[in-house]
Amino acid sequence: MSGRSGSRLADASHRPPGGLALWWLAIRPRTLSLAAVPVGVGSALAVHQGAAFDGLAFLVALACALAIQAGTNLFNDAGDFLRGNDGPTRLGPLRVTAAGLATAGQVRRAAALCFGLALVGGVFLVIHAGWPILAIGLASLAAGWAYSGGPRPLSHSAWGEVFVMLFFGLVAVAGSHFLHSGAWLVAAPLLGLLLGTPAAAVLLVNNVRDLEADRLAGRRTLAAVLGLARSRRAYALLMLAPFVLLAIVPTAGVHWPALLPSLLVAPQCVALARDFQRMPPGTAMNGQLARTARAQLLLGAALGLGLVLA
Repeated sequence: MSGRSGSRLADASHRPPGGLALWWLAIRPRTLSLAAVPVGVGSALAVHQGAAFDGLAFLVALACALAIQAGTNLFNDAGDFLRGNDGPTRLGPLRVTAAGLATAGQVRRAAALCFGLALVGGVFLVIHAGWPILAIGLASLAAGWAYSGGPRPLSHSAWGEVFVMLFFGLVAVAGSHFLHSGAWLVAAPLLGLLLGTPAAAVLLVNNVRDLEADRLAGRRTLAAVLGLARSRRAYALLMLAPFVLLAIVPTAGVHWPALLPSLLVAPQCVALARDFQRMPPGTAMNGQLARTARAQLLLGAALGLGLVLA
């Protein structure tokens, strides 16, 4: 190979993404499992309780959850750039607005498109299951905007982790369960909280990584309020809480044969909690963030499989 040909290949390998590749990067695909897992577990819980599985409703609900998550990420990308939070010292993965790959207006329009698609899918779900789904859908859309929008975005406050536990846990599991069963079950919010705590841990890792930059920018995230040492302990609590909650779930009518597969994920969660206690803030936490999201995915998969097979 000639030197000139090698140079052209090197230039191509460093060329910024465009088209669909750009927008795939912008929606942060590694976080999408946080939205998908509770929809699957809520549906599996309904099947476990004897409800018929509705494949079309499940797929539409899943698409709506993913669209809301993608839209929330896009609004966050543009919003943080406009507030000056994504500067050249950013430690996290690339953000397309800050990198100059898209304008804030383009990213916001893409976010609005995602929310619009979720709204269209929501109309079908409301017709299918009634007004409770309408309330859940509108609340989810409003929360997705409020996370980065308005004068006091949730992402700049200590309430971000609570938002994640609520909408990526309790609301999503209970809503997807209701979609199939038409009933409310105490086990649904319990399982939602079980999945919501490791999802909140993902955000906590993100905020611990960016602790110093957020303090300089005036962001009072939970990590900024707690400080480094207490944030490490909070992460351990969030990662181990699901296995405490497993002891409570049988009192709500879901018994141990359905829950046992979830215990297989416990060693991984313990290891993540242990590793985080001595991990210095910085780019190494990007790997911890990805591993935490993967643990939540595995926990949801084990729980859903146990519910369906038991």
